[in-house]
Amino acid sequence: MASDFALTVLGTRGSMAIGGPLFREFGGGTSCYMVRAGAETIFLDAGSGLVSAPDHYEKPPVILLSHLHLDHVMGLGMFPLLSQRGKKATLYVPFCKDTQDACRQIDRVFSPPIWPLNLDKLEAELSVLPLPERFEIGAVRVETMPGSHPGGAVVYKLSCGDRSLVYATDYEHSAESDKALADFSRNADLLLYDAQFAADEYMRKRGFGHSTAEKGLEIMERAGVRRLLLIHHDPHSTDQVLLEREAKLPTERASYAREGEVISL
Repeated sequence: MASDFALTVLGTRGSMAIGGPLFREFGGGTSCYMVRAGAETIFLDAGSGLVSAPDHYEKPPVILLSHLHLDHVMGLGMFPLLSQRGKKATLYVPFCKDTQDACRQIDRVFSPPIWPLNLDKLEAELSVLPLPERFEIGAVRVETMPGSHPGGAVVYKLSCGDRSLVYATDYEHSAESDKALADFSRNADLLLYDAQFAADEYMRKRGFGHSTAEKGLEIMERAGVRRLLLIHHDPHSTDQVLLEREAKLPTERASYAREGEVISL
């Protein structure tokens, strides 16, 4: 099963989707990553990148939300699967007391007048559930820890056999949170880390809930992570900006995420 464990980048922008010739290499869709593990399909977040997801699955897919900011959920209403009668999917929502609360949180975005209809009115059957602290999706073990972001965010670890990846989006570094994240990420094969800001930008935007490539590299080395994927690109960061930042990375084990990229673990 671990040999079939792979991640596909569907959207890696933060804050807002962007398009045009200056954003072709890294893409303009907001946060969405597809993990395949045998017959299981798991989506990390449901930003606008979810619109590019496949419409056929061996088993009903599962969507794990890190938090409910709009850039991380905006793709749900146009997820191709949800327009197909008889299909099923499960959505886990963090920071909810129970199933009723989880549904209410999703309905705050996907209901008139903000959206034409509630998601439960679509053709497919979408089960909306509160997020447990740890659980299993087939052979995939899912673990969570609190992130560091205004309003809260969840960091995920997905493990299959002896392989694992950690998804730390909308994460702002601090001495306390970095220790917790390094411990949580110990010996992971892949760390997806929020690097929205360059170091000089971060000094002006401290408290916004995002981090830098430099801090991601520190945590990668501290935790013994095999590969670092830098994510949550600012909508103002063009391909040229990201290529210049990538060229300065001190190791080939780190790179900036590109839409369509597939990483086998």
